[in-house]
Amino acid sequence: MAGHVPISTGVSAILTVLAATTGAKAVVEVGTLMGASALAFFDGMGKDGILTSIDADAEHQLAARRFLTAAGHPSSRFRLIAGTPLEVLPKLRDGAYDIVFINGDKLEYVEYVAGALRLLRHGGLLIVHDVLWNNTVADPSAEGDETIIIREALEAVTQSESYTQSLLPVGNGLLVAVKH
Repeated sequence: MAGHVPISTGVSAILTVLAATTGAKAVVEVGTLMGASALAFFDGMGKDGILTSIDADAEHQLAARRFLTAAGHPSSRFRLIAGTPLEVLPKLRDGAYDIVFINGDKLEYVEYVAGALRLLRHGGLLIVHDVLWNNTVADPSAEGDETIIIREALEAVTQSESYTQSLLPVGNGLLVAVKH
């Protein structure tokens, strides 16, 4: 999993608290990696919570399956979907999710944010990871592709009348938005 960084301990704690606070029973995440965020969500969800995780890299899915199973979570509580998130997200049910967590390909963040609005129930949370992107997002002179796309995704959320949001300076930045 070279080049990929798992979520920080702080981000993991926030995800657990948000899942518990909202009483989340259905979570979808874009970007599985080894399953650390999935485990954080499970720690906050009740015993009947179901997690759907999408990742284009099948190796990430296999690692996550081993990790979640070793942590005692039966496979009936998670759906690991190996596929391109932009192809999978439109197939998920409208308004069926309590939380949508975005931690996939940064260059597709705008599309993920757009898709999340349809997937979330009213009162559901959109959580976007890495929104400070190594302190480049707030730097007007930074013009990297990921930086520009993350700025556009943040703007889409802040300009939307569908969300109330807050940026948390934990890990590499976490945007949390509640759908009205």
